[in-house]
Amino acid sequence: MQRIALFPGSFDPITIGHVDLVVRASKLFDRVIVGVGTNSEKKYLFDQEKRLSLVQTAFKGLDAIEVIDYSGLTVDCCQKHHANYIIRGIRNAADYEYEKSISIVNNSINPSIETVFLLSKPEHASISSTIIRDIIRNGGDPIPFLPKGVRI
Repeated sequence: MQRIALFPGSFDPITIGHVDLVVRASKLFDRVIVGVGTNSEKKYLFDQEKRLSLVQTAFKGLDAIEVIDYSGLTVDCCQKHHANYIIRGIRNAADYEYEKSISIVNNSINPSIETVFLLSKPEHASISSTIIRDIIRNGGDPIPFLPKGVRI
């Protein structure tokens, strides 16, 4: 049985921190699926098509990593793609508390799905899509925080 993991997110936009986590996860799992999700409660800077394109660019040429888009519950996406693991990155204590709560709910919905937390590298711990969106909105240069080849 293949070990398949889903790394879900809105990726608005994708960051070097996201890429680092996925590449590290790809060494632990047979396949990692990066799920570009749509959340009707969120207001995005980039539409779904653009976010999907940016994520595809970030992982171009990495065969063990697949990029999909999805909506609805993450556990339903896992089931559809035969993923038994959800990968989540942890930058700080606030991330941990938030992700822990989601993990508990996901596991109660589908006990066969485990959440695996990966700690962000210190050099990526302060990077977030929220900060990058703020840089973009205010005319700053987001390039140092974006994956190689990704241009906005």
